[in-house]
Amino acid sequence: MSRSYLEANARERIAQVLDAGSFEEFLPPAHRVVSPHLDQLDAPVSFDDGVVVGCGSLFGASVFAAAQEGGFMGGAVGEVHGAKLVGLLKRAVQERAAAVLLLLETGGVRLHEANAGLIAVSEVMRAVLDTRAQNIPVIVLIGGSNGCFGGMGIVARCANVVIMSEEARLAMSGPEVIETANGVEEFDSRDRALVWRTTGGKHRYLLGDCQQLVADDIGAFRAAAQTALQAFAGASTALTLAALEAEQAMLGERITRFGAAADPLEIWTGLGLSEAQSHDIAMLEAEAFVALAAAYRVKG
Repeated sequence: MSRSYLEANARERIAQVLDAGSFEEFLPPAHRVVSPHLDQLDAPVSFDDGVVVGCGSLFGASVFAAAQEGGFMGGAVGEVHGAKLVGLLKRAVQERAAAVLLLLETGGVRLHEANAGLIAVSEVMRAVLDTRAQNIPVIVLIGGSNGCFGGMGIVARCANVVIMSEEARLAMSGPEVIETANGVEEFDSRDRALVWRTTGGKHRYLLGDCQQLVADDIGAFRAAAQTALQAFAGASTALTLAALEAEQAMLGERITRFGAAADPLEIWTGLGLSEAQSHDIAMLEAEAFVALAAAYRVKG
């Protein structure tokens, strides 16, 4: 039976992506680990501070996993939230996990604890790279309604693999932030079609910012995570200088080719799709979209 990843909460996602009954949560709500900053401001708190962390198995492989809860402050990161992610990554290294899965859904850092949250995100980035340096792949899953924005958007791109659904969104700044800073003429956050074709899963897949595009189905995310894990069997997962330079060169080329584009559809056309095909392909389901993109050899 198909189970929507978009509509599930953090605990449902992590329990169903991992093998049935295998998930063991660290610092569960019974421990009441909450943000001290929110309490001081009389703001609502969550007994897990909006992130579920723990270990389990994925098709028998021992993995560590975290899932952000978009229903609590939009999955925004604070000091405790970030510390739980860092602790999970460090423990994964100590216990030599087969992989770390990060199920991200966040609008970025909490304004309530901005400095602490920013520091926390930077520590998560370092922990992700340290984990990769130990030949433990970090796999990011994005498919929640809040997308993955802000500093955690950077964290996602620090991972080995990013898996997204068409409904997912990934970017540094969210649509509302861009509109507030530069005006509705720059970016109309109410134009849902514009938002998704700019930050959505299909566009990110075509640009190479995500490596796997899947349907909005927990089983599809689970299968994609296993595929990603198998791909790194016996291979190095560390970030190398050569890989970093190649990524920088790719971004430079992207700016050269598409810097003047006023709409993502112009980028799709530039990647090998005619304007008519761009509109048609936007309506395809994930599997058909990936197949057609491969046929036109436009990915990346």
